Amino acid sequence: MQRIKSPEDLKQMEVSELKQLAGEIRGKIIDVTSRKGGHIAASLGVVELAIAVHYCMESPKDKVVWDVGHQSYAHKLLTGRYEKFDTLREMGGISGFPNALENEHDPFTCGHSSTSISSALGLLTAAQLKGTNEKVIAIIGDAALSTGLAFEGLNHAGHAQKNLIVILNDNEHCISKPVGALSKYLTNVMTNPLYNRVREEAERILKGIPKLGPVAYRTVKKVQEGIKNLLVPGILFEELGFRYFGPLDGHDLEQLISTIQRVCKIKDPILIHAITKKGKGYEFSEKEPTKFHGVEGFNINTGNIFQNKKKSFTDYFSNKITELGKKNPKIVAITAAMPDGAGLKLFSEKFPERFFDVGITEAHAVTFAAGLARGGLTPVVAIYSTFLQRAYDQLIHDVALQGLPVIFCLDRAGLVGRDGPTHHGVFNISYTRTLPGFIVMAPKDGVELENMLEKAIEWKKPAVIRYPRMEAERIVSDSSCEILDMGRAEKLREGDAAIIFALGNMTNTALLAAEILSKKDIEIKVVNARFIKPLDKEMLGELADEGKQIFVLEESIGSGGFGSAVLEFFERENIRNVKVRCLALPDEFIEHGAREELLRQYHLTPDEIAATIEAELR
Repeated sequence: MQRIKSPEDLKQMEVSELKQLAGEIRGKIIDVTSRKGGHIAASLGVVELAIAVHYCMESPKDKVVWDVGHQSYAHKLLTGRYEKFDTLREMGGISGFPNALENEHDPFTCGHSSTSISSALGLLTAAQLKGTNEKVIAIIGDAALSTGLAFEGLNHAGHAQKNLIVILNDNEHCISKPVGALSKYLTNVMTNPLYNRVREEAERILKGIPKLGPVAYRTVKKVQEGIKNLLVPGILFEELGFRYFGPLDGHDLEQLISTIQRVCKIKDPILIHAITKKGKGYEFSEKEPTKFHGVEGFNINTGNIFQNKKKSFTDYFSNKITELGKKNPKIVAITAAMPDGAGLKLFSEKFPERFFDVGITEAHAVTFAAGLARGGLTPVVAIYSTFLQRAYDQLIHDVALQGLPVIFCLDRAGLVGRDGPTHHGVFNISYTRTLPGFIVMAPKDGVELENMLEKAIEWKKPAVIRYPRMEAERIVSDSSCEILDMGRAEKLREGDAAIIFALGNMTNTALLAAEILSKKDIEIKVVNARFIKPLDKEMLGELADEGKQIFVLEESIGSGGFGSAVLEFFERENIRNVKVRCLALPDEFIEHGAREELLRQYHLTPDEIAATIEAELR
């Protein structure tokens, strides 16, 4: 494995050596992810695909575009990143996703689903307009193919009739029948150069016959399509303008290489359908691929995944929505292909008829929920913050405009750590607080999240509850107020030196910073904002009257964030006698790394916040 410095090294190897290489790649992926975490099952399933593609292509001249990106570890190992692979997902190390800034073999940065076909078509079109001769391959999974964006890309590529190659990595057997001798035989026939030359020549001759040609041609085409309907499982792709080849055994290197080499000579849009086994090569991930989709680390020998035993915000949400579901039969839950991660597994088991996993279709999830609300139900959409970005128009047009009582529970708000810029949930305040009629909340702990969910259902308005991927230990204070009134903040600590107006999980950070300052005889008032929208105008007015400096603290991008909302309030109310300092993330994409490291880099840890406040007060 160490001798592979670039894809060119593969071309000097025999197939038997490539098979050995596949085993070595799997061993490396298992070793590193067991220690560093990552997306193991998906990457193990496409090792042979990655080898075959790079064996046949000339990357980086040819472009290999991976969809979602969590299946790209073998690709990284084959493209000069073996020595750095131990830094996977570490701050300053290589990303867990394709990154165009990281390596010339990553032509397009991605972390979200279903972008590969559209971006690959764009790359191919750009190359053709520039007059360069390069091949472009998009590799997309069967789940990602179910989205509207993927089909829009297929539709355009089929219509444009450009020689784009799409490889469908089918690891769930949800499209085709199992691989068999007939499908292998059909693929060998259809990819045979002689077959394709005869087909093209026959079409050319038939079209050229002045009188009988067009009729004969249409007759031949009908017969051909009829046979394909009976024998070829990919007729859908044929109808979209693609030549379909498969299904293939996605772990058969000889067949993969032979097929890719042959289709590269065909000028039409191509779709290769490969059947793979998610988690292949590691018995525990083969048995439970969903469990090993994304992990923080695991014991290689036992398969035990390392887990934080403390209750997370997701755990509190999961228990509360299930409890509320028992009381209220109108509550329905929707997720976009993340029932486990978003905390809806328990609800789905208790109320299967009221649970809807719509697949990787975030825009549909939102409009579907709006329809449910218009029909008199109470929909709760549990979704990662970063994925809801893909449905912004639906939030405006289908929910806000009609004032429909859809509740959005945004998991993974704030920094998510090692998944990096494509997954950090740092934009949700900016893109939700501008929605007319929306209530936007952020709980300080798990108990407050439960209260917010229950109240949101009672208020019958569109609402957002944002919470992070972390433990949600209860924050108790002598002045803590458990009663949750709409738009009301709560004072958690008194102090006369300055004020921290903290949002969500940063409330505990504010309390810790206040403790540090207290040891220096600097007493800080800490207020838990709770609401981003509507703001507690009365509380903000009182704080302004105190004449103390206010530090607004949030784990979010500062541009258009919570601090901006506070500043806008003071501007609207013409309150000038107050000094505000916003402590937030900068106006840039935040790299990958442990959450604690990232917070320290951006001066948002308790000790650094305390130092900032102390310096300001001098």
